[in-house]
Amino acid sequence: MIGDGLKKLGANVFSADKVWISSGSRGPAQIETSRKHWGVPKFDLLQVHNLLAWEEHLRTLFAMKAAGQLRYVGITTSEGRRHADFEKIMRAHPLDFVQLSYNILDREAEARILPLARERGMAVIINRPFREGDLIKKIARKPLPGFAAEIGAASWAQLILKFIVSHPAVTCAIPATTRVDHVQENMACARGLLPDAAMRARIIEHVEKL
Repeated sequence: MIGDGLKKLGANVFSADKVWISSGSRGPAQIETSRKHWGVPKFDLLQVHNLLAWEEHLRTLFAMKAAGQLRYVGITTSEGRRHADFEKIMRAHPLDFVQLSYNILDREAEARILPLARERGMAVIINRPFREGDLIKKIARKPLPGFAAEIGAASWAQLILKFIVSHPAVTCAIPATTRVDHVQENMACARGLLPDAAMRARIIEHVEKL
């Protein structure tokens, strides 16, 4: 369990999880079960996963926040789904976080979602930055462009992540992995420069031609 690992490490973490059950009334029980697995007194962030029963779950999460049982409230979506609903919820509710998919090739969120998050002061978590690995597989055999060295990117993964987190609305990216070497490679994207607007355009142009 994650709680056992955190206890052994003595780690101080930002605890973020989701409520994803289809029944709004069963949300509190699911949240409490997750909290016990984590072994934390309360979560820093809870998110309604893929807008599942979002109206009921948001009521629960905002009530928890008001009672001091939760720091932040958020919603998630992935793969460009339900962006219209996502935007409406962002406009109607004082969310702290939103989580969505965004990468060099999937940039639909740039039009409305990311600017709205910045306008509303909402932190942004990016999921599926590598299209669950498919994007990396597609371009891995192609040579890394020479200009990647200008911003300290030593791999395609680092270049993609630097592109994502350099967007002014983005707070962080969460590339899923089960390998320690991939974690180390991904974390290295935090070193060196981030691309400016001109470099971001250059990256897009290069990748779209591959």
